[in-house]
Amino acid sequence: MNYIDLRSDTVTKPTDEMREAMARAEVGDDVYGEDPTARRLQERAAEVFGKEAALFVPSGSMGNQIAVRLHTQPGQEVIIEERSHMFNMEMAGMAVISGALAHPVRSPDGMMDWDSIEAAIRPRSSYFAQTGMIAVENTQNLAGGTVMSFDRMQDIAERAHRAGLPVHLDGARIFNAAIVLKRDVAEIASMFDSVMFCLSKGLCAPVGSMIAGSREFIDRAVPVRRMLGGGMRQVGVLAAAGLVALEKMTGRLEEDHANAQFLARGLVEIRGLKIDPERVQTNILVFDISGTGQTTAEFTAKLKERGVLASSINARVMRMVTHKDVSRAACETALEAIREVLT
Repeated sequence: MNYIDLRSDTVTKPTDEMREAMARAEVGDDVYGEDPTARRLQERAAEVFGKEAALFVPSGSMGNQIAVRLHTQPGQEVIIEERSHMFNMEMAGMAVISGALAHPVRSPDGMMDWDSIEAAIRPRSSYFAQTGMIAVENTQNLAGGTVMSFDRMQDIAERAHRAGLPVHLDGARIFNAAIVLKRDVAEIASMFDSVMFCLSKGLCAPVGSMIAGSREFIDRAVPVRRMLGGGMRQVGVLAAAGLVALEKMTGRLEEDHANAQFLARGLVEIRGLKIDPERVQTNILVFDISGTGQTTAEFTAKLKERGVLASSINARVMRMVTHKDVSRAACETALEAIREVLT
């Protein structure tokens, strides 16, 4: 069966142009710093994000965990939103890899502000773990792809820096955020000490993410990447797809946003489902199915029987994500399948 896959934008397939670029990529041993295609990708990413340097890493989780390792000391805390990817979906990596403890903050729509962050900063005392860094996620995945405003990000970064705290941006879907904010990604990145963004989600590359920051930060990141198993050899075959993703795929993301809005408007009309279309800003939508009398496990199983794949956040909340490989017609078919399941 050919499924309509709305589980995540990680399921996107590489484009024909990416496959051609991968086939002809010039390669070398990247552990020795000799892969020319990887070097071009890193230089281009640094240029696009207005940073001194960038580094290709196998996954966004590795990129985030490298940032924690470099910005903190063992025994420190990372202030982070309660629904963030780094807290919920990275296998307690900051505790295992860096000896750091997540200090989660609950915020409306997953968007922290300085007041909530300041309240979480530990006082100077031998009783408390000290705050080592602040992590911001934009867009906020588990909150439904919501976007933190430019002014709020700027306020958090400026106040954190005055307090002597580094700020890392989990920008897995930063290009989606940039569309909503009508800002260049370099403007967004400029306020953060380090940034991670994914090539393998809506940008359709088969593998990989980038971290960007100062030259000193990236120089220190290279050995940590190797320590975590991210030292790659002829990685140019993957970096070539990443270059196409960076140069060609960012401009089409508005189509995914429009399709997510289309789904949201359809879902709000279906009895038993609860969703606010006004809160669907990017390509992610979350909706409550508790009014249907079904669990999300039952709901997803019935959708799969009808050729639609979706994911759940918990027993009552579903998540759907639009992407290049889901057309408007596919969205219409998915809505029809949902209506059938709930009839």
